[in-house]
Amino acid sequence: MRVKQVQAGDVVFGGPDLVIIAGPCVIESYDSCARHAARLVEITQRAGLPFVFKSSFDKANRTSGESFRGPGLDEGLEILARVKRETGVAILTDIHEPAQATAVAEVADVIQIPALLSRQTDLIVAAAKTGCAVNIKKGQFLAPWDMKAAVAKAEAAGCKKIILTERGFSFGYNNLISDMRSLVIMRGFGWPVVFDATHSAQLPGGGAGGERSGGQREFIAPLARAAAAVGVDGIFMEVHEDPDQALSDGPNSYRLDELPALLGTLKRIHQAARRVD
Repeated sequence: MRVKQVQAGDVVFGGPDLVIIAGPCVIESYDSCARHAARLVEITQRAGLPFVFKSSFDKANRTSGESFRGPGLDEGLEILARVKRETGVAILTDIHEPAQATAVAEVADVIQIPALLSRQTDLIVAAAKTGCAVNIKKGQFLAPWDMKAAVAKAEAAGCKKIILTERGFSFGYNNLISDMRSLVIMRGFGWPVVFDATHSAQLPGGGAGGERSGGQREFIAPLARAAAAVGVDGIFMEVHEDPDQALSDGPNSYRLDELPALLGTLKRIHQAARRVD
């Protein structure tokens, strides 16, 4: 099925190429952010895949109130703006409050609505009104067809650039499951669809006695390959040079040094899937 093309910086979602959205879960420091971005630019250029850099200035939905949240809005946007200037890469980051949308739109090419906030009308509307591309992550508690309402909210607010991201369904205690039918269903709304391979491998609140989320890193690559075979427009991955030392989502972050081989495989699968279509 044909979908509308969505441009974010120099990157086009819904075109012939598989878009890679990747980066550390949270901005740990300028040096870390810049180092990861530069390496990811190099890896994706070598793979011949368009790339959007993702990192969060604030992780407002951490399991524990003691967990690292990031540098905050002002410092975080300064870091992302500097990385963007130095690398030329498109930027994606998320917002948690409507008041953040305008400031974030001055830096980001894609504003992301977190999965847990995917039903928050004011948040979607605020993002939609900025003119940026808006990536709405499907809530873990929503069926894929429920996202049609989120799309309608963004469209009614004038948004012309919508992306939908699948990140798994809640499935019993501290577990998620990926239903690949969701990708087909949401793509049927006419907008590009992305699969979040790393959060789909998360075990929410399922580590350290519920004080932080766990994850099953070994399933990231298989899930990404499956989604590419279904025919998604992009793959979302949180990556880190040393996931075991990451300050957020380390258990379900992909190792940076393993990414080149995976991207080569994903590109071949994507091309084969599109030929079948």
